[in-house]
Amino acid sequence: MSPTIFWYNGALIQGNKIELPIDEPGLIYGATVFTTLRIYHQSLNHPLTNWDAHSARLINSIETFGWQLPDWNRLRQGAEELLLHFPVLRIVIFPDGREWITGRYLPADLSQRQTDGITAWLAETPECRRSLPTYKTGNYLGGWLALQKAQQLGAKEAILINDKGHWLETSTGNLWGWKNGSWYTPSIDGGILPGVARSQIINWLTQNSASVREVTWDGEFVKDLNAIAYTNCVIQVIPIHTVLNQDQTLFYPPTHQSLTELRRLF
Repeated sequence: MSPTIFWYNGALIQGNKIELPIDEPGLIYGATVFTTLRIYHQSLNHPLTNWDAHSARLINSIETFGWQLPDWNRLRQGAEELLLHFPVLRIVIFPDGREWITGRYLPADLSQRQTDGITAWLAETPECRRSLPTYKTGNYLGGWLALQKAQQLGAKEAILINDKGHWLETSTGNLWGWKNGSWYTPSIDGGILPGVARSQIINWLTQNSASVREVTWDGEFVKDLNAIAYTNCVIQVIPIHTVLNQDQTLFYPPTHQSLTELRRLF
């Protein structure tokens, strides 16, 4: 069922439809930036909610594109209104600074995915590449197409690659792999989104004297991994037990003991 309440341009609106002008760049070109956050204990100030990091992500994108900054007090007011109804918020900013906030619920099968892991599909088709991958823009067609194709093949996620075939990220999160006593995550230089949860995990692992490295994930590297997972702010840590690809299906244990270390942050 679609949410029946959202926040748009300074107002709380009952319903599930938004009205936009026909020349709206966000509608025509996907000219918006957004961030999605999970609300812990119904508080924007909770460390795991990480409101400051999500705000910084929006500011960085808006300033890079030369857009107008939103009214931050009004935006926070909208978030405070909706967190009373939803555990997950998606905050969208238009080029002229208008804010649009929607809420949703956690996936019904989240606990099962976190425990049992999922199957992912390696998205080797060119149309599954993301536009401006280091930013979360409204033009998310490549990632969306990849996820749709993965679901058609019976997988829950898609793994995006670059033109060299290097694994980058999933359609909705960042990748993590374990081997030789260390955690590995794809390098930002390869063209990935520097996720908020990814940064939290890197900082947390470093502070706890755990080994974590940013490297290129090529075909040979991934074959030797002992475990793979993906993360984002909403789903936390999801193991990947099977990767479907054209050459060889890869299998990884979803209960590998290393995954416990990642889960400790949450």
